[in-house]
Amino acid sequence: MREFSVPPVVTVGDAANLTDPVWDNADAHPADVQFRRRSGDPGQGAGWQDVTCAQFRDEVVAVARGLIAQGVGPGDRVGLMSRTRYEWTLLDYAIWAAGAVTVPIYETSSAEQVAWVLSDSGATAAVLESTAHAELLAGVREQVPALNKVWQIDLGAVADLVAAGAGVEPERVAERRRAVRADDLATIIYTSGTTGRPKGCVLTHRNIYADTANAVAALPELFHRGASTLLFLPLAHAFARLIQVGVVQGRATMGHTADTTNLVDALQEFKPTFVLSVPRVFEKVHSGARQRAEAEGKAKIFDRAERVAVAYSRAKDSPGGPGLRLRLEHALFDRLVYTKLRAALGGRCTHAISGGAPLGERLAHFFRGVGLTVFEGYGLTETSPAAAANISGATRIGTVGRPLPGVAIRVADDGEVLISGQIVFRGYWNNEAASREVLDPDGWFHSGDLGDLDADGFLRITGRKKEIIVTAAGKNVSPAVLEDRLRAHPLISQALVVGDRRPFVAALVTIDEDAWPGWLASVGRPAGTSVADLREDPGLLAAVQQAVDEANAAVSHAEAIKVVRILPRDFSEATGELTPSLKVKRAVVQKEFAAEIDAIYNR
Repeated sequence: MREFSVPPVVTVGDAANLTDPVWDNADAHPADVQFRRRSGDPGQGAGWQDVTCAQFRDEVVAVARGLIAQGVGPGDRVGLMSRTRYEWTLLDYAIWAAGAVTVPIYETSSAEQVAWVLSDSGATAAVLESTAHAELLAGVREQVPALNKVWQIDLGAVADLVAAGAGVEPERVAERRRAVRADDLATIIYTSGTTGRPKGCVLTHRNIYADTANAVAALPELFHRGASTLLFLPLAHAFARLIQVGVVQGRATMGHTADTTNLVDALQEFKPTFVLSVPRVFEKVHSGARQRAEAEGKAKIFDRAERVAVAYSRAKDSPGGPGLRLRLEHALFDRLVYTKLRAALGGRCTHAISGGAPLGERLAHFFRGVGLTVFEGYGLTETSPAAAANISGATRIGTVGRPLPGVAIRVADDGEVLISGQIVFRGYWNNEAASREVLDPDGWFHSGDLGDLDADGFLRITGRKKEIIVTAAGKNVSPAVLEDRLRAHPLISQALVVGDRRPFVAALVTIDEDAWPGWLASVGRPAGTSVADLREDPGLLAAVQQAVDEANAAVSHAEAIKVVRILPRDFSEATGELTPSLKVKRAVVQKEFAAEIDAIYNR
C-alpha cells in the first residue's frame, strides 16, 4: 500500500459558505468583470455584455429575494434543469444565498430520470429552461408530490423572481446567507452513472469550498484577475461546477455557451485564456485538424508537425531540453500549423484542464507541443470533484498529477484508489447502504478506480475495478488502456473492449462521423455511403486494424485484442449509450449490441 498527501493551502472556517466570495468580490473589487453574458447567437453578430462583481452580487440578491418570497426555505431542495448559460450560475448562487440546496439535472435527462431526481431529493421547487422541459415534467408531475413551484427560464423566470421579491427586504437575504454554515448541505448531484439508477451525492459548502479554494491556489496561472474561460460543458456535471465556483473565487471572468456546434466561433469571439473539457473533445479537435489537413492535401505536413510537437514536449521533460534541430523544426511548424490550432481557440488560450476520463499521453504531449498546456486532473462527484491534478512545476504527463492541497490519496493492496480530505462527500442521499460501501469509518472514500501511485506522489489511473475483464483463461485485462489508444485514431469515435469469461479479448468500435466523408473520398467511395454499408470493407478493416495494432503494443499478448468488429452506427447520448459527460455506458452497449458480440465469438 502506498499513500501520498499534500497539506492544505486554504482552510475553510466553520462560518464560511460558497456565497462569501461573491460578496467579498463585490465589496473589494466592484468594477471587475466577473462574467460576460451573451447578447446574441455565435457567428450572428453576437456580443458579450460585461457583468461586474457588484452587478452579479446585486442580481444574486434580487433573485434570492424572489425565491424567499415564493416560499423557498432554508434547506429546501431546488431542482435546476438547463443548458449551460449565465442564468444557471445566477440561479445557483441565488439558491445558496436563500439558504437552499441546488439539485442539478442534466438538460438531456429523460422523464424517468427527472422524476427520480426530483422525487428522491424531495425537491419543493424547480427551475426549468424550456417548454420541452416543462412538458417533460408535466408528464411525471404526479411522481413528484413535494414539488409546488416551477419556473421556466425561457418564459422569464429570472425577471418573475426579481419582481416577486420586490417586497422582500435585502436584509432577509443577508440573514439567510449568514445562517448557512460550512457543513450545511450545498448541493445534491446525481451521478449520471454508466450503470444503475443515479445516486445523489451529498456535498456540503465545506466540501466544495475546500476543493475549489485549494485548486485555485494550486493553479494561479488559470484563476486570476484578467484570466477568462468559456464554459461549454453541462453545469449539472460537478467538473463544470468546480470551474464556475473557481472563477468566482479567483475573480477570473467566465462566459457560458451550450451550442457546441458553433463552439469554434464562440471561442474566437470570447478569446479565453483557458478552457475546460473532457478528453473526447480534445480528441475531436486533434482529429478535426488532421482531417482538414488531409482535405487540403497537407496530411504529410500535419503528421510531421504532430511528430515534432510530441517530440518537443517530451524533450522539455528531459534534462537537456529540446535540441537545436528540434527547436528549429518546432519554430517552422509553429508558423505553418500550430498557430492555426491556437487561433481556433481564440488566439489567447494557453492552458486547458482535462478530466472525466484519461486523456492519453500522446495527446497531452501533442497539445503542449503546439502551445496549449493541458493540466490533466482526476476526481469524482463524490470528491467535490477534484482530488488530483497536474500543475505548473509538478506535471508528469501520462498521470493525473499529485493530490491537490488538503487531499490524501492511497492505493490499496488490490490497486483501488482511496481518497481522504475535506473534499470527500458526506454520503449518498437516502441511501445509507451505498454510502457504507464506499466510505470507511475513518473517512477514506473507495473510488472504484484502479491506479498506481509513484514515489513522487503522481497518480496514474489504470482502469475501473468493476470493469476488469477476466478471460476464460483467467487473465485479468483492464479495458481502459486499450480503449484510450483505439480512440486516439482519427477514424475511430468510440471503442468498447469485451472478453469477460470469453476465450480472447475483442473490441467493438464505431466510426467518427466527421472523419467518415474524408475517408470515403480518400478511397474513391461515393459520398453518402454509410458505415453500415462498408463495415466489412477490407480497406476500412485495414485502417481500423492499424489502430488495434497500436493499442496492442501497450499490453501483453494475452491482453491484446484478437478481433475487432465495426458497428453500423456511433454511440450517442440520445440513443442511450453515452452519459452526458460522454462516457460509454458499458452495460447498455453490451446489451444493445449483444448480437455483435456473439458474432465475434461464434465465428
